[in-house]
Amino acid sequence: MTTFADMLTLDAAGEGSWTGKPGPGVGKRMFGGHALAQALMAACEAEPDADRLPHSLHAHFLQPGDAREPMRYDVTTLGTGRSFARRRVEAMQVDRHVLTMTVSAQGDEDGLSHAAAPPDIGDFDSARRALEQWQDAQGNLRRLPVIGDLGLRPIEVVPADAPSLFGDAPHPPGSAVWMRAREGGAVSPAMARAQLAYASDILFLRNALLPHGVRPGEEGIQIASLDHAIWFHTTPDFGQWHLLAGESPWAGKGRGLSRGHFFTEDGILVATVTQENLMRVTGGRPAERLRERG
Repeated sequence: MTTFADMLTLDAAGEGSWTGKPGPGVGKRMFGGHALAQALMAACEAEPDADRLPHSLHAHFLQPGDAREPMRYDVTTLGTGRSFARRRVEAMQVDRHVLTMTVSAQGDEDGLSHAAAPPDIGDFDSARRALEQWQDAQGNLRRLPVIGDLGLRPIEVVPADAPSLFGDAPHPPGSAVWMRAREGGAVSPAMARAQLAYASDILFLRNALLPHGVRPGEEGIQIASLDHAIWFHTTPDFGQWHLLAGESPWAGKGRGLSRGHFFTEDGILVATVTQENLMRVTGGRPAERLRERG
Protein backbone atom coordinates (compact mmCIF):
# COMPACT_ATOMS: atom_id res chain seq x y z
CA MET A 1 0.00 0.00 0.00
CA THR A 2 1.34 3.45 -0.94
CA THR A 3 1.43 5.80 2.05
CA PHE A 4 1.05 9.58 1.96
CA ALA A 5 4.78 9.98 2.58
CA ASP A 6 5.55 7.46 -0.18
CA MET A 7 3.36 9.43 -2.59
CA LEU A 8 5.38 12.61 -1.97
CA THR A 9 8.82 10.96 -1.86
CA LEU A 10 10.91 11.60 -4.99
CA ASP A 11 13.34 9.47 -6.98
CA ALA A 12 16.66 10.91 -8.15
CA ALA A 13 16.71 11.52 -11.92
CA GLY A 14 20.15 13.05 -12.51
CA GLU A 15 22.00 16.13 -11.32
CA GLY A 16 19.47 18.60 -9.88
CA SER A 17 16.44 16.56 -11.04
CA TRP A 18 13.94 14.32 -9.27
CA THR A 19 10.84 12.39 -10.36
CA GLY A 20 7.56 12.29 -8.44
CA LYS A 21 4.89 9.59 -8.48
CA PRO A 22 1.30 10.15 -9.65
CA GLY A 23 -1.52 10.30 -7.12
CA PRO A 24 -5.27 10.99 -6.80
CA GLY A 25 -6.21 13.68 -9.30
CA VAL A 26 -9.17 15.90 -10.13
CA GLY A 27 -10.55 13.65 -12.83
CA LYS A 28 -7.65 13.22 -15.28
CA ARG A 29 -5.96 16.41 -14.08
CA MET A 30 -3.18 16.35 -11.50
CA PHE A 31 -4.24 17.81 -8.16
CA GLY A 32 -2.41 21.12 -7.68
CA GLY A 33 -1.50 20.39 -4.07
CA HIS A 34 0.27 17.22 -5.22
CA ALA A 35 2.55 19.22 -7.52
CA LEU A 36 3.12 21.86 -4.81
CA ALA A 37 4.16 19.24 -2.27
CA GLN A 38 6.48 17.34 -4.59
CA ALA A 39 8.10 20.53 -5.90
CA LEU A 40 8.77 21.56 -2.31
CA MET A 41 10.33 18.16 -1.63
CA ALA A 42 12.58 18.64 -4.67
CA ALA A 43 13.84 21.94 -3.23
CA CYS A 44 14.52 20.16 0.07
CA GLU A 45 16.39 17.36 -1.69
CA ALA A 46 18.68 19.98 -3.25
CA GLU A 47 19.49 21.51 0.17
CA PRO A 48 22.71 20.01 1.64
CA ASP A 49 22.18 21.58 5.09
CA ALA A 50 19.58 19.52 6.98
CA ASP A 51 19.05 22.37 9.47
CA ARG A 52 18.02 24.80 6.74
CA LEU A 53 14.30 24.34 6.03
CA PRO A 54 11.79 26.10 3.75
CA HIS A 55 10.12 29.13 5.29
CA SER A 56 8.29 30.23 2.13
CA LEU A 57 7.27 29.13 -1.34
CA HIS A 58 5.71 31.00 -4.25
CA ALA A 59 4.29 28.95 -7.12
CA HIS A 60 2.56 29.61 -10.44
CA PHE A 61 0.50 26.91 -12.14
CA LEU A 62 1.22 27.13 -15.86
CA GLN A 63 -0.60 24.18 -17.46
CA PRO A 64 -2.74 21.30 -16.16
CA GLY A 65 -0.77 18.20 -15.25
CA ASP A 66 -1.82 14.63 -16.06
CA ALA A 67 -2.78 12.73 -12.89
CA ARG A 68 -1.74 9.42 -14.48
CA GLU A 69 1.85 10.42 -15.31
CA PRO A 70 4.95 11.02 -13.15
CA MET A 71 6.38 14.52 -12.89
CA ARG A 72 10.01 15.64 -13.24
CA TYR A 73 11.25 18.41 -10.96
CA ASP A 74 14.36 20.36 -12.03
CA VAL A 75 15.98 22.50 -9.31
CA THR A 76 18.22 25.53 -9.82
CA THR A 77 20.02 27.24 -6.94
CA LEU A 78 19.47 31.00 -7.15
CA GLY A 79 21.59 32.01 -4.19
CA THR A 80 22.98 30.71 -0.90
CA GLY A 81 24.10 32.80 2.08
CA ARG A 82 24.96 32.09 5.69
CA SER A 83 21.31 31.92 6.77
CA PHE A 84 19.15 31.71 3.64
CA ALA A 85 19.14 29.68 0.42
CA ARG A 86 16.81 30.27 -2.52
CA ARG A 87 15.96 27.81 -5.26
CA ARG A 88 13.73 27.61 -8.31
CA VAL A 89 11.85 24.41 -9.13
CA GLU A 90 10.38 23.65 -12.57
CA ALA A 91 7.78 20.86 -12.80
CA MET A 92 7.69 19.13 -16.19
CA GLN A 93 5.71 16.31 -17.80
CA VAL A 94 7.48 15.41 -21.06
CA ASP A 95 7.43 18.81 -22.86
CA ARG A 96 4.62 20.30 -20.72
CA HIS A 97 5.67 22.97 -18.21
CA VAL A 98 3.18 22.45 -15.36
CA LEU A 99 4.46 24.59 -12.48
CA THR A 100 7.25 26.96 -11.52
CA MET A 101 8.12 27.62 -7.88
CA THR A 102 10.66 29.58 -5.86
CA VAL A 103 11.52 28.33 -2.39
CA SER A 104 13.43 30.15 0.34
CA ALA A 105 14.99 28.14 3.17
CA GLN A 106 16.46 29.41 6.44
CA GLY A 107 18.51 28.00 9.27
CA ASP A 108 17.00 28.14 12.76
CA GLU A 109 17.51 31.36 14.71
CA ASP A 110 15.93 33.38 17.52
CA GLY A 111 14.12 36.69 17.05
CA LEU A 112 11.26 38.95 18.09
CA SER A 113 7.98 37.05 17.91
CA HIS A 114 4.21 37.42 17.97
CA ALA A 115 1.38 35.43 16.37
CA ALA A 116 -2.32 35.79 15.60
CA ALA A 117 -4.82 33.73 17.60
CA PRO A 118 -7.16 31.22 15.95
CA PRO A 119 -10.81 32.17 15.37
CA ASP A 120 -13.49 30.91 17.73
CA ILE A 121 -15.26 28.35 15.55
CA GLY A 122 -16.58 25.93 18.17
CA ASP A 123 -15.23 22.56 19.21
CA PHE A 124 -13.98 19.81 16.90
CA ASP A 125 -16.37 17.11 18.12
CA SER A 126 -19.39 19.24 17.24
CA ALA A 127 -17.94 19.85 13.77
CA ARG A 128 -17.46 16.11 13.21
CA ARG A 129 -21.02 15.32 14.32
CA ALA A 130 -22.40 18.01 12.02
CA LEU A 131 -20.38 16.61 9.10
CA GLU A 132 -21.70 13.08 9.73
CA GLN A 133 -25.28 14.37 9.82
CA TRP A 134 -24.75 16.28 6.58
CA GLN A 135 -23.20 13.22 4.90
CA ASP A 136 -26.13 11.01 5.99
CA ALA A 137 -28.57 13.50 4.46
CA GLN A 138 -26.83 13.49 1.06
CA GLY A 139 -27.18 9.81 0.16
CA ASN A 140 -24.59 9.20 -2.57
CA LEU A 141 -21.77 11.67 -1.93
CA ARG A 142 -19.87 10.60 -5.06
CA ARG A 143 -22.42 12.46 -7.19
CA LEU A 144 -21.05 15.79 -5.89
CA PRO A 145 -18.13 17.05 -8.04
CA VAL A 146 -14.85 17.56 -6.11
CA ILE A 147 -16.60 17.23 -2.73
CA GLY A 148 -17.48 13.60 -3.45
CA ASP A 149 -13.81 12.79 -4.13
CA LEU A 150 -12.45 14.07 -0.80
CA GLY A 151 -12.45 10.56 0.63
CA LEU A 152 -9.86 9.54 -1.98
CA ARG A 153 -7.29 12.02 -0.67
CA PRO A 154 -4.64 11.23 1.96
CA ILE A 155 -5.90 14.18 4.02
CA GLU A 156 -8.96 13.85 6.26
CA VAL A 157 -11.22 16.93 6.15
CA VAL A 158 -13.79 18.05 8.76
CA PRO A 159 -15.40 21.46 8.05
CA ALA A 160 -16.53 23.59 10.97
CA ASP A 161 -19.75 24.22 9.00
CA ALA A 162 -20.33 21.47 6.43
CA PRO A 163 -23.72 22.70 5.10
CA SER A 164 -22.26 26.14 4.30
CA LEU A 165 -18.98 24.89 2.83
CA PHE A 166 -20.50 22.10 0.75
CA GLY A 167 -23.90 23.61 -0.06
CA ASP A 168 -25.04 25.72 -3.02
CA ALA A 169 -26.58 28.67 -1.15
CA PRO A 170 -24.67 31.99 -0.92
CA HIS A 171 -22.65 32.50 2.27
CA PRO A 172 -20.05 35.00 3.50
CA PRO A 173 -16.62 34.35 1.91
CA GLY A 174 -14.91 32.52 4.77
CA SER A 175 -14.50 28.99 6.09
CA ALA A 176 -12.75 26.93 8.75
CA VAL A 177 -11.68 23.35 8.05
CA TRP A 178 -9.96 20.79 10.29
CA MET A 179 -7.34 18.69 8.46
CA ARG A 180 -4.87 15.92 9.22
CA ALA A 181 -3.06 13.14 7.37
CA ARG A 182 -5.05 9.91 7.32
CA GLU A 183 -1.86 8.11 8.31
CA GLY A 184 -0.06 9.23 11.45
CA GLY A 185 3.58 8.61 12.28
CA ALA A 186 6.74 10.66 12.41
CA VAL A 187 8.07 12.24 9.20
CA SER A 188 11.00 14.55 8.47
CA PRO A 189 10.54 18.34 8.87
CA ALA A 190 10.72 18.63 5.06
CA MET A 191 8.00 16.01 4.56
CA ALA A 192 5.84 17.66 7.23
CA ARG A 193 5.97 20.91 5.25
CA ALA A 194 5.15 19.04 2.04
CA GLN A 195 2.10 17.45 3.66
CA LEU A 196 0.84 20.87 4.74
CA ALA A 197 1.46 22.20 1.21
CA TYR A 198 -0.66 19.35 -0.20
CA ALA A 199 -3.46 20.08 2.29
CA SER A 200 -3.38 23.83 1.61
CA ASP A 201 -4.89 23.34 -1.86
CA ILE A 202 -7.88 21.30 -0.63
CA LEU A 203 -11.08 23.38 -0.81
CA PHE A 204 -9.10 26.60 -0.24
CA LEU A 205 -10.47 28.33 -3.35
CA ARG A 206 -13.95 27.51 -2.05
CA ASN A 207 -13.84 30.76 -0.06
CA ALA A 208 -14.02 32.85 -3.24
CA LEU A 209 -17.06 30.90 -4.49
CA LEU A 210 -19.11 30.97 -1.27
CA PRO A 211 -20.79 34.38 -1.77
CA HIS A 212 -22.00 33.26 -5.20
CA GLY A 213 -23.58 29.95 -4.19
CA VAL A 214 -21.41 27.98 -6.61
CA ARG A 215 -19.83 24.61 -5.84
CA PRO A 216 -16.38 23.68 -7.15
CA GLY A 217 -16.66 21.42 -10.18
CA GLU A 218 -20.31 22.16 -10.97
CA GLU A 219 -21.38 22.74 -14.57
CA GLY A 220 -20.93 26.28 -15.82
CA ILE A 221 -17.82 27.31 -13.87
CA GLN A 222 -14.18 26.78 -14.87
CA ILE A 223 -11.99 26.46 -11.77
CA ALA A 224 -8.19 26.26 -11.52
CA SER A 225 -5.41 27.42 -9.21
CA LEU A 226 -3.36 30.23 -10.77
CA ASP A 227 -0.74 30.87 -8.09
CA HIS A 228 -0.11 29.81 -4.53
CA ALA A 229 2.12 31.01 -1.69
CA ILE A 230 2.89 29.55 1.73
CA TRP A 231 4.89 30.93 4.65
CA PHE A 232 5.95 28.25 7.16
CA HIS A 233 6.25 29.67 10.67
CA THR A 234 7.23 26.37 12.30
CA THR A 235 7.30 22.66 11.51
CA PRO A 236 3.77 21.16 11.52
CA ASP A 237 2.81 17.67 12.63
CA PHE A 238 0.13 16.67 10.16
CA GLY A 239 -0.52 13.44 12.00
CA GLN A 240 -2.45 15.77 14.35
CA TRP A 241 -5.47 17.94 13.58
CA HIS A 242 -4.80 21.41 12.15
CA LEU A 243 -7.33 24.17 11.53
CA LEU A 244 -7.21 26.06 8.21
CA ALA A 245 -9.15 29.29 8.72
CA GLY A 246 -9.56 31.15 5.43
CA GLU A 247 -11.37 34.02 3.76
CA SER A 248 -11.71 35.64 0.34
CA PRO A 249 -11.30 39.44 0.43
CA TRP A 250 -11.92 39.88 -3.32
CA ALA A 251 -13.17 38.29 -6.52
CA GLY A 252 -13.61 39.74 -10.00
CA LYS A 253 -12.49 39.59 -13.63
CA GLY A 254 -12.81 35.80 -13.61
CA ARG A 255 -10.47 35.41 -10.61
CA GLY A 256 -10.81 34.97 -6.85
CA LEU A 257 -8.31 35.61 -4.04
CA SER A 258 -8.14 33.59 -0.82
CA ARG A 259 -5.93 33.87 2.24
CA GLY A 260 -5.76 31.84 5.43
CA HIS A 261 -3.83 30.50 8.40
CA PHE A 262 -3.07 27.00 9.70
CA PHE A 263 -3.31 26.52 13.49
CA THR A 264 -2.60 23.50 15.68
CA GLU A 265 -5.37 22.19 17.95
CA ASP A 266 -3.89 24.18 20.84
CA GLY A 267 -3.87 27.41 18.85
CA ILE A 268 -0.29 27.72 17.59
CA LEU A 269 0.01 29.53 14.23
CA VAL A 270 1.90 27.13 11.93
CA ALA A 271 1.63 28.59 8.41
CA THR A 272 -0.01 31.31 6.30
CA VAL A 273 -1.39 30.64 2.81
CA THR A 274 -2.60 32.78 -0.10
CA GLN A 275 -3.97 31.67 -3.46
CA GLU A 276 -5.49 33.25 -6.54
CA ASN A 277 -7.72 31.03 -8.63
CA LEU A 278 -9.54 31.10 -11.93
CA MET A 279 -13.35 31.13 -11.50
CA ARG A 280 -14.58 31.77 -15.03
CA VAL A 281 -18.32 31.55 -15.66
CA THR A 282 -19.10 29.54 -18.79
CA GLY A 283 -22.83 28.90 -18.50
CA GLY A 284 -25.38 26.96 -16.46
CA ARG A 285 -26.50 28.05 -13.00
CA PRO A 286 -23.43 30.30 -12.41
CA ALA A 287 -24.32 32.27 -15.54
CA GLU A 288 -27.90 32.66 -14.25
CA ARG A 289 -26.54 33.99 -10.94
CA LEU A 290 -24.35 36.44 -12.85
CA ARG A 291 -27.32 37.71 -14.90
CA GLU A 292 -29.43 38.08 -11.75
CA ARG A 293 -26.82 40.41 -10.29
CA GLY A 294 -26.84 42.51 -13.46
